[in-house]
Amino acid sequence: MLKNLENTKIILASGSPRRQQFLKDLGLRFEIRLKDTPENYPSGLVREEITDYLARLKAEAFLDELNDNELLITADTIVWLEGIALGKPNDLKEAKDMLRDLSGKMHEVISSFCLISRNKEIVKNEITRVYFKNLEPEEIKYYTDHFATLDKAGSYGIQDWIGLVGISHIEGSYFNVMGLPTSTLYECLKRF
Repeated sequence: MLKNLENTKIILASGSPRRQQFLKDLGLRFEIRLKDTPENYPSGLVREEITDYLARLKAEAFLDELNDNELLITADTIVWLEGIALGKPNDLKEAKDMLRDLSGKMHEVISSFCLISRNKEIVKNEITRVYFKNLEPEEIKYYTDHFATLDKAGSYGIQDWIGLVGISHIEGSYFNVMGLPTSTLYECLKRF
């Protein structure tokens, strides 16, 4: 489908199995390259400014290594709750605390991606509103005991058990909540 990229080597700079699967599902051939890039951002940034900054930061770490026919994709996701950015929890206690904070509230999941080559860069973001029902303490404990929460912004995956029982509805892209706004990415790849 993406004839404009037939002679382009696509590189995904993400260890996320979900993002890797999305690119496969989009029919893209790609390789994975990883660099340990500290995810620190200036304290004055808010909402999509944070994810845009981090997606660009991750991409710029590879810029000197890119060949003329290569296109690099990076991404970052946060949960934005009441003026605070929630990233990945450091431990199970923090995961449980985050889920308690999200319980009964609306939050925004903000994902940004960066497409970068030696002569072009596109940074895009998408925001999805997610509404949690009131979660019982037993539900939070069950989820953190039985599912991987430490590798996900906000300590949850919408595709997991907690999404099935705890999310009443969303406004926006489901795939964005999983970490990559695939429809927006596809449109940008068509034009790259």
